[in-house]
Amino acid sequence: MTIRIGEDLAAFVDEAASGGEGSRADVISHALRRELRRRAAERDAQIYAAHADPDLESDEYELWLKRNTEQVFSELE
Repeated sequence: MTIRIGEDLAAFVDEAASGGEGSRADVISHALRRELRRRAAERDAQIYAAHADPDLESDEYELWLKRNTEQVFSELE
């Protein structure tokens, strides 16, 4: 795949790559993966806001948090 980006973004990618963050492709892939995670988190936040338990201190919320914390954090990496 070929992409075109502005000089400012190209300079950023080159700086990151020369700083040891991998190749240009690695830097761009990492940025795209981060954007995918951000959008997924935004969707999740919208879903949660629409179906939120008003009592976030409830026992059910605490159990959900304990079951899902590791998965949520692993998806952010």
